[in-house]
Formats: sequence, C-alpha cells, structure tokens
Amino acid sequence: MNSIILSLLIFIPVIGSIVMLGVAKSGIDGREDLYKKIALGATGFQLLLSAFLYFKFDPTLSITESPFTVQVDWISYFNIQYFIGVDGLSMPMVLLTAFLSFICILISWNIKKQPLGYFSLFLLLDAGMMGVFLSLDFFLFYIFWEVMLLPMYFLIGMWGGPKRHYAAIKFFLYTLFGSVFMLLGMIALYFYSGAETFNLITLIQYAPTIEAQLWGFDMKFLIWIALFIGFAIKVPVVPFHTWLPLAHVEAPTAISVILAGVLLKMGTYGLLRISYPLLPSEVVSFSYCLAILGVVNIIWGAMNAIAQIDMKKMVAYSSVSHMGYVCLGMAAVVSNNPAGSHAGMNGAVMQMFNHGTITAMLFILVGVIYDQAHHRWIMFPSDYEDKDLAGKPGFGGLGSQMPIYTGLVAFTFFAGLGLPGLSGFISEALCFIGGFSAFKFITVIGTLGILLNAIYFLRAYQRVFLGQLNERCKEYTDIKNLELLAVVPLAIVVLLFGIYPAPLIDLISPAVENIIAIIQSVN
Repeated sequence: MNSIILSLLIFIPVIGSIVMLGVAKSGIDGREDLYKKIALGATGFQLLLSAFLYFKFDPTLSITESPFTVQVDWISYFNIQYFIGVDGLSMPMVLLTAFLSFICILISWNIKKQPLGYFSLFLLLDAGMMGVFLSLDFFLFYIFWEVMLLPMYFLIGMWGGPKRHYAAIKFFLYTLFGSVFMLLGMIALYFYSGAETFNLITLIQYAPTIEAQLWGFDMKFLIWIALFIGFAIKVPVVPFHTWLPLAHVEAPTAISVILAGVLLKMGTYGLLRISYPLLPSEVVSFSYCLAILGVVNIIWGAMNAIAQIDMKKMVAYSSVSHMGYVCLGMAAVVSNNPAGSHAGMNGAVMQMFNHGTITAMLFILVGVIYDQAHHRWIMFPSDYEDKDLAGKPGFGGLGSQMPIYTGLVAFTFFAGLGLPGLSGFISEALCFIGGFSAFKFITVIGTLGILLNAIYFLRAYQRVFLGQLNERCKEYTDIKNLELLAVVPLAIVVLLFGIYPAPLIDLISPAVENIIAIIQSVN
C-alpha cells in the first residue's frame, strides 16, 4: 500500500484526463460541468493522498530506508528504472503541488472556453509536476520535466491574454533550451561516472569521482554548468528571467498560480536534488557566484516590480526577487559556521514552500479584481496627466467598496514583504542568517530587498485601496464565496507557519543535513 500511494499521486490526474475523454465520447448532457467535477475529484483525491503520506512519513529515515519508495526495472538494458520516493526535501513540494492543484481547479470553475482541453491539460501538468518531485532516477526525472512543457505551452497559448501566443512560445523555447543542457549533463553523468546508471542514489557515490577532461575543462565543471543553466532558467535566475513576466501576465489566473507556486521551485529543487549531492566540489567552487546571482535576483526583481503599473506584472517580478532569497540561502551551504549553513539551507527549502503559498494568494487576488475591472492598472489620479497613461482606468478607494477583499490583500502583501508572524518572514530571515555567515558583504546588499519589497507592495496598496473611491469602481462587489474558499486555506497556512514553523522545519531538516554533510565533506 505504501508504494502504491506514490504512483497514485502521479497517475491519478492522468486517469482523470482519460475519464474526461471517455465522457466526451459518450455524449452525456452537461459534459462541461462534469469535466470540472472530474478534475476537482482527481486533484482532491491527490490532496488527500498527499496528506495521508505526510502523516505516515518519517523524515528521519533516508530514502533507502523509507517504506515509501518504488524501484523496478523499466529499460533494463540501460539500467533505467521506475524509481520514485519521498524524503524531507520532496515532501513539502508534494504537499504544495497537490494543494495548489486543487485550488487551481476551484478558481478555474468559470472557464467556459473548451473546458475539456483546459482541465485535461491541467491534470497532465499536475502529473508531470508530481513526477518531478518524486523521481529518483535522472532519466525518469527528465521525462516528467519535459511532460510539463506541452500542457503549459497550450494552457498559456490557448487560454491566455492578447499576447498569449508570443508568451507561450517564449516560455517553450527558454525551457527547451535549458532542457537541452540538462540532457547533455545527464548523458555525461551516465558515461563518465562509470556507474552507467541514472539512479540518483547510486550516482551520489560515483559522480564525485569523475576525473575526465574535455576541451581543457574538468568534466565535472562542465556537467555542473550544463545542469545549472537548465535549472536556472526555471528558477529563473537573472539573466534567464525574461520569459517569466510575460508568461505570468498572459496566462490565466490558475496557470499563473501554478507557474509561480510550483514550477519556479523545480529549478532550485533540481539543484538540491541533483547538482548538490552529485557534484559537491563544484558546489563549493560556485557558491560565491550563486550568492551573487541570488542577490542580483533580489535587487533586480524588486526594482523592476517598483516600476510596474500592472499588478500582475508587479507580482511576477516579485517572484524573481523572492527566488533570489532561495539562491542566497542555498549558497550558504559552504559556511564554516554549522549554524549558518543549516539556517541558510533550511531557509531556502522553507522559502520554496512559503513563497509558493504566498504568491498563489497574490495571483488569485489579482485575478479577483481583474474579473470585475478587466484591467490591473496601479495608478494615482495624477498619473492621468501622463500622456503615456492617458485613457487607462485606475482604481482608488477600493477599501470602502470591497472591505473583505481589501483585508485579504493587505494580509497577503504583508506576508510578501516579510512581516514577522507570517511565513515569509521566518524563511527569509533564515536565508539571511545563513548568507551572512558565509558572505557578509553580499548579504548586506541583499537586505536592501526588504526595503524595496515594502516599496512596491505598499505603493500598490495605497494607490488601489486607499483614498476616495474612484467613480469607475462603484459597481464592484466584494470577493465571492468560491474565491474565499480558494484564498482562506492558503491564508491559514501562511499564518500557521509564520507563528509555528516547527512542523515544516522538522520535516525538511534531516534531508537538509544530509546534503550539508555531503558538501562539507569536500569543503
């Protein structure tokens, strides 16, 4: 039963998609509503399974000791296995994926354009995401990584905004470009390690012993660079980030939620799952560069967010900034202070989870106001004097018209800027503690991101919700029950882990300690 759970987590969404196709062929009346119910049932069952897995999971056990593993030969001639499992690194991501997938179906309830295609593609995307987080064979990991590409391309390209085709193809090409480098790194590991397997547990022993040279470069260094490019595009690390804002702006709300909440985390997850344990000496050599890139993300993303007048694009750039905290915390693994390395790494993994819940709330709430206003402009009345902004409708004074919605936005904005007592604070603080123990000057610069975060969140809140009510906004209604049903559970999680983060820290710490031990053995 334990092993079946992992396969069900991956393939329940696929079964849901197949059932939808059967319903489409049957000619049953009311098929559009039935597609939604099937998708909700599949993601709901997946969420229940992930919760059951969490309560049965023992984070102190290694993957090889855990009962929650499946390892069977798949393509035996090349030692390719269907090898899936869960540990403290993947468990938070499994929970996050199942949670956000269920919520995304709820907020997609009003989708009327080709619901069969939309919901079946979303379920396939869900299966690919879950497969990435559970895979322990690099070949299988790569397959699930690629499986996500096509559903996301069509979900943006068919159900997105006016520039959806350009956004979709840019997303596709960037991700495919990174996948080519990942494929090269994977093949090099297979041949040069001497293990002739894609088993990630086995490669931990063999990959560090690679001594080959290519074009005068150490092969391990070339593999690290190839894998880093593949994962950095997904994070995204500046300068590989330019696909993200456009994809977010053009994507429908639910796809923006899953893109920022889950897909971005796959880049840092891939580094922690594959690059860190397999290439520890390269991690040590590259850590300073990773810390610099993290701080560049923090500052550059925040400065771009300040410059936006579109709320959705502001939130998109804030994601670039907040993923910089993850990179900075990951770089702290080389700290000579054990407390610092543990704080940085734990903070990085926590930030992956916490940012997923906070940014999901942000995109949902932006979608709520867009559904009524059909725009997302952040403007003061004085902005209308700017000829470039003339004719663009703004908001203003929504606090009196939509009080519940206004309160939820305030809660989410403060969570995003790292207010103590909310989950964003503890993970960002741990990333800075770890970063300061290893890279003092760089981290001091990175803390400017806290100030910049406050500027763009408070600026947007002031312009949209405070002051006199804009005449254009008098017909707006407060947030609906279905939207509340999607946002409130996320708010509870943000508040819970802000006040009491121990369950999350206890879950991830043993896996983080194993990674730190591998890196410190060569540091």
